[in-house]
Amino acid sequence: MNPMARVFHSSRRSLMPASALALGLIAALLTTAWRSAAPQPKPLESLSAAEFSRLIRELSEEGGYFRSDNFTSNETAYLTVVDKLRQLGATGGAYVGVGPEQNFTYIAKLRPRIAFIVDIRRQAIIQHLMYKAVFHLSPNRVQFLSLLLSRPLPKEKAPAADSPVNEILAFFSQAQADDRAYAANLAAIRKAIQEDFQFPLSESDQTSLEYVYKTFRNEGMEIGFRIGGGQGGFGGGGFPVLRDLIAQTDLNGKLGNFLAGNEDYEFVRGLHRKNLIIPVVGDFGGKKALASVGDYLRKNGFTVTVFYTSNVEQYLFESESFAAFAGNVRKLPISDKSLFIRSASGRFPHPARLPNHRAATLLQQMTVFLKDFDEGLYQSHRDLVLTHYIGAEKP
Repeated sequence: MNPMARVFHSSRRSLMPASALALGLIAALLTTAWRSAAPQPKPLESLSAAEFSRLIRELSEEGGYFRSDNFTSNETAYLTVVDKLRQLGATGGAYVGVGPEQNFTYIAKLRPRIAFIVDIRRQAIIQHLMYKAVFHLSPNRVQFLSLLLSRPLPKEKAPAADSPVNEILAFFSQAQADDRAYAANLAAIRKAIQEDFQFPLSESDQTSLEYVYKTFRNEGMEIGFRIGGGQGGFGGGGFPVLRDLIAQTDLNGKLGNFLAGNEDYEFVRGLHRKNLIIPVVGDFGGKKALASVGDYLRKNGFTVTVFYTSNVEQYLFESESFAAFAGNVRKLPISDKSLFIRSASGRFPHPARLPNHRAATLLQQMTVFLKDFDEGLYQSHRDLVLTHYIGAEKP
């Protein structure tokens, strides 16, 4: 009540005593002063290498098994929701994702202040540390692909830093791997991870790093998603390769991969160099990783803008851990604008699937997800991807 308002008691009207007014005003002033003086999270501009390394180690769970080597994404429709994300005001804040390089494109488009990549496979986290080292050592897109694929740049006729992406792709599609460059690059990547990022690599981590990096050397622009882990895995099956993914366009026919233009590349590289893209080993339905990420984001004043889940929820239903995942989502700091990005795989013809894509990329408000879950609307993965989804606007 306004301290100057008149207070009515039954039919008699009386004014609040002056002493009570004074006390009320003093109390209000003290409350305001206390709130102003209360410590507020400082804007996080960067992390030290030691803190980056500590977060990976302390937030991570034990690594788990997944039946594929996700060297690259297998989702060609990943750019179809970019315009819709823009329309819904998805920008800034915190980004949470899973899987390999498609995260960099979403990060480039959303411009978050911090990002966590959470994946059940420890090898995937080692791969992200490899990517971080490649970004660290590569001032531009051409040098990035040269280092990633062990294709050294010649002194003449190499693409310029600002060359169109089609010229860059044409060059690296023909360039040959070099064993000496591979050995030197691997040593530089290993050194960057262990010394510059202060992340210790165990013997098995180093084996994983060599396996991943050697596969990029061997397959070059033809590298792709591989069913089955390790040397016995196989690709093909209509999955896109790295060249296809970089050349992918949005609904308006516009290139959108993080390697398609300098500005997007420089943003992702800048976030990496601030140590603000943090890979974490974790199961979406586990007891530690996602909850710990949520706790860290809340303590530092972040709200999740986007959580990219790919099609992981499909496997959470199969492992009967989907309810645990929903519980972990509750532990994330979200708002009415927070969104999921998910992929509805080609197991059935989703109504939002567009021509020439084997899966549909969908959005959903995270608050709607929790409400639907509480109402028991998700009895299967099919229910999940067909209920209250936001699809790409078909051209």
